[in-house]
Amino acid sequence: MPIDPGPCDWNLPDPRSGEPGEEVLAIGADLDPATVLQAYRTGLFPMHVSTGELAWWSPDPRGVIELDALQVSASLRKSCNRYRVSFDNAFEAVMRGCDEDREDSWITEEFIATYCALHEMGWAHSIEVWDKEELVGGLYGIEVGGLFAGESMFHRKRDASKVAFVALVEKLKTCDDARLIDVQWQTDHLATLGVSKISRSDYLDRLAYAITLPACF
Repeated sequence: MPIDPGPCDWNLPDPRSGEPGEEVLAIGADLDPATVLQAYRTGLFPMHVSTGELAWWSPDPRGVIELDALQVSASLRKSCNRYRVSFDNAFEAVMRGCDEDREDSWITEEFIATYCALHEMGWAHSIEVWDKEELVGGLYGIEVGGLFAGESMFHRKRDASKVAFVALVEKLKTCDDARLIDVQWQTDHLATLGVSKISRSDYLDRLAYAITLPACF
């Protein structure tokens, strides 16, 4: 069972109060593990804005992947067979991999410290992709009950981040079909894997049920 970090000291906003299309619903608070977990349960996630201030986001629409919608091309399946996948074996290395080669990255040392603490508590998880003994890709995110909120992914060799994504979906399929996999936004890259968009209202309705389910990791 994950370790409870205690109550959140902040009154985070209700995402249903946001205007259609509005993404940033609040500025401030902190990255204490209790604050971050409460945000995910509420439908928010933390990320800095261009001014450097900590913001709490709720995209509308929201990017999600349905468990039965995953698209795996023949070439991607070959990559899945080429690489080795592990879970929760190199969490901090995956976070730092997601941070490399990015300008104005939001993955600060404070973010790394918070999410590594949540990993130690049993809330944050990583999927690692290896070519022999070399870490070549991966992703990480937060799991609260039946919600897996994907935060970021990276690759150093072709298809390695996609292999991590496929491994995540296939792992969650072993639990039940009510899992909610949140990827924040539908990018062109993620759309090729089957990611779709749903309204904030639909996301929050599904979230309310998902967090009542037992965790899969």
